[in-house]
Amino acid sequence: MRRFSQRSHLVTLSEINITPLLDLAFVLLIIFVITTPLLEQSLNLNLYKGGRAEKQIEQKDVKTVEISSQGIYMIDRHRASLDEVETDLVQTYRANPNLVVYIRADENGASKYLYAVIDRCQRNGITKYSFRTEPPNQR
Repeated sequence: MRRFSQRSHLVTLSEINITPLLDLAFVLLIIFVITTPLLEQSLNLNLYKGGRAEKQIEQKDVKTVEISSQGIYMIDRHRASLDEVETDLVQTYRANPNLVVYIRADENGASKYLYAVIDRCQRNGITKYSFRTEPPNQR
């Protein structure tokens, strides 16, 4: 057994103290567990059933508008008013004429919220939009 009471001799420790390493690992794990649910800021929607497979569209050409059953709008996972949604879509359309608007509307919501988005798109010349649905049950 080594004695560490003698200060005149320099002794090299060959063992690593892993307690601070484990503390750091647990802190990072806790931070990860807390922040991960906050990254998903999408609305919980019950989409309409149906639809068919679509051709591939480049992600840079897509803007997603979500509409909850209460009429809450989100564009690209950020809550916005209808006017803000329109402004964002128009700015994106001017920068990229190939814009396709994905519209995800809750099946239990009033259609007036969906029609409002479609109307704003058509008034500004945005004619490419896709209604997002859940695939039908395959039996």
